[in-house]
Amino acid sequence: MAAPAPRPRTSTREPEELGRRLEAWLDTQLPGAKVTGVRVPGANGMSSETLLFDIEHPDTPVRACALRLAADPAAYTVFPTYDMPRQHRVMSLVAAHTDLPVPRVLWLEQDPGPLGAPFFVMARAEGRVPPDVMPYTYEGNWLHAASGSERAALQEASISLLARLHDQFPAERAEFLLPEGTGSPLRRHVDAQRAYYAWVVEGLAPSPLLERAFDRLEELWPADEGPAVLNWGDARIGNVVYQADGFEPVAVLDWEMAAYAPREVDLGWTVYLHRFFQDLTVGFGQSGLPDFLRRADLERRYAELTGHTPRDMEFHTLYAALRHGIVMLRIAYRQAYFGEVAVPVNAEEADGLILHHASLRAMVQGTYW
Repeated sequence: MAAPAPRPRTSTREPEELGRRLEAWLDTQLPGAKVTGVRVPGANGMSSETLLFDIEHPDTPVRACALRLAADPAAYTVFPTYDMPRQHRVMSLVAAHTDLPVPRVLWLEQDPGPLGAPFFVMARAEGRVPPDVMPYTYEGNWLHAASGSERAALQEASISLLARLHDQFPAERAEFLLPEGTGSPLRRHVDAQRAYYAWVVEGLAPSPLLERAFDRLEELWPADEGPAVLNWGDARIGNVVYQADGFEPVAVLDWEMAAYAPREVDLGWTVYLHRFFQDLTVGFGQSGLPDFLRRADLERRYAELTGHTPRDMEFHTLYAALRHGIVMLRIAYRQAYFGEVAVPVNAEEADGLILHHASLRAMVQGTYW
């Protein structure tokens, strides 16, 4: 079977031009500073943009930097808004209240003038990131080539990140992340996803599959939602930098989806996002990593680390697959916008644009697990 399609386009910006404009802006912070080694990470990220660079200046707080830039408004953005001050605040708070290796955040620029959108600069961690394209479940990358015991060590370290975040961060300090509306944190989280879905399909073919998934969530709604905590949001190993020569995390990245929600929202995302890559890999004729990041193992270890036994995980893994489906549909519509795929003309074609439509349908039907 053929390999997956090439990486979709995500921006109309040119890194070299961004580097020139960044140096001009940096001169207002560190007069005389030079920006060198500008480059874009090649494997991960479909939403906000990341630029890697070095600073040459005798008084620079750090030399190796990364810049997170709000998505290019000309590139059919994945999300309707990009709140860079919010991300900056979350990362600062996580660094202050937990022992997670969160990159040191430096400058925050809210004026879109210098680079065309708000951005912030943080220290860059050196190491290895499990790739999204081609996924780490495919042959030919460092994680797939690792031994079973090495992957087990990475799995243990990764679930520990989630457990420590949920346990160490004072939950009340995350309440500012609650979406507007009424009801519990989980209800507001789901309502926000409904609004996001409505934005994605406005004026376009809707997805009956995603709408059935929302209906199924209501049928599975937890009797006891459990306490809300700070959720990382995009809780997956593709957002972690691991040691260059080992398997311990050295940086936890990408906090744009951070939320105040039950623990299982994060855990369900971790479980499902690995299944997404694993299912994709099996569908293309490879065995993937069937013994890695298994749901039962993650739930058991999370309970051991936190004393909180995950519950209603059928709801939460379905919710993760639904949320990912909305993102995938938006990315597919962005591909259509750039002429990379045909614009769907009906609901059936819209469902087909969701890469994991088969597994999502099985979850809706209760046959996946």
